[in-house]
Amino acid sequence: MISRTLLSVGALLALTLAPASARTVLFLGSSFTYGAHSAAQHYHPELVKDLNGPNKDGETYAGVPAIFKQFTLEAGLTDYDVSSELVGGKGLEYWLTPAAATILPKIEKPWDAVVMHGFSTLDQAHPGDRTLLLSSSKRIADMFLKANPNAKLYLFATWSRADQVYPDKAAPVWKGKPIQQMGKDVEAAYEQAVKEEPRYAGIVPVGLAWNRAIDTGVADANPYDGLDANKVDLWAYDHYHASSYGYYLEALMDFGRITGHDPLELKGKDRVAEALGISPAQSTALMQVAHDTLAATK
Repeated sequence: MISRTLLSVGALLALTLAPASARTVLFLGSSFTYGAHSAAQHYHPELVKDLNGPNKDGETYAGVPAIFKQFTLEAGLTDYDVSSELVGGKGLEYWLTPAAATILPKIEKPWDAVVMHGFSTLDQAHPGDRTLLLSSSKRIADMFLKANPNAKLYLFATWSRADQVYPDKAAPVWKGKPIQQMGKDVEAAYEQAVKEEPRYAGIVPVGLAWNRAIDTGVADANPYDGLDANKVDLWAYDHYHASSYGYYLEALMDFGRITGHDPLELKGKDRVAEALGISPAQSTALMQVAHDTLAATK
């Protein structure tokens, strides 16, 4: 009788202590996710499964997915299994074309969560036109939800590109307008996409987080006229991609939206910032921006 009781207790403990199955997350995107032109691109690639494998130089991409994974570890969330499928200069429609046929078997899997985005100007050939985003976001949702009807799909709304606002050669749609306007327009397009395709779990409003960082004095508004004192530059040297600060903020937004945890929980625990050359004061300010933006959006 005692042995049976001990056996039952042992079995119960085994079930209780068994690790939960991993939460699989796929980041599907472009250079805006793999951290182009910044130290983030090479941040601990071993933390992420790069589904493309090594490039011609033997490197795998890390970027925002690796930073996200590190954030989950720092928050005590050890059950996230993170993968990425990233191709520079592509929007969502790319994954629906014959050119991506060899890649599809790698991504048509029952992911628990998928984070993805379209081209930074909504349509590369027609900046500001949301038609392509709206159609491709519906079709790609079908693909992922066919593999797992319970998958949580997120659209990552990208940031205002300074190179589309300030230079004389900028596209007319945003040239000369307030820097925040492009981010607002991109966010509005993604909001329409989610409204038309309600199976999406929501938006990761990174562009709105950039706007908030600028509006609250955390970040500089115009990289073309020099850097204001005590502010960070969210853009890389091309004023198009993000800097390490920008990708750090992007990853904070992903962390908060996907896990449901407050980015401010990372304060005092985070080691990513130091590795990227971000000071404690700067990282705390960016965490606050992420917290406030997530609190203000769904």
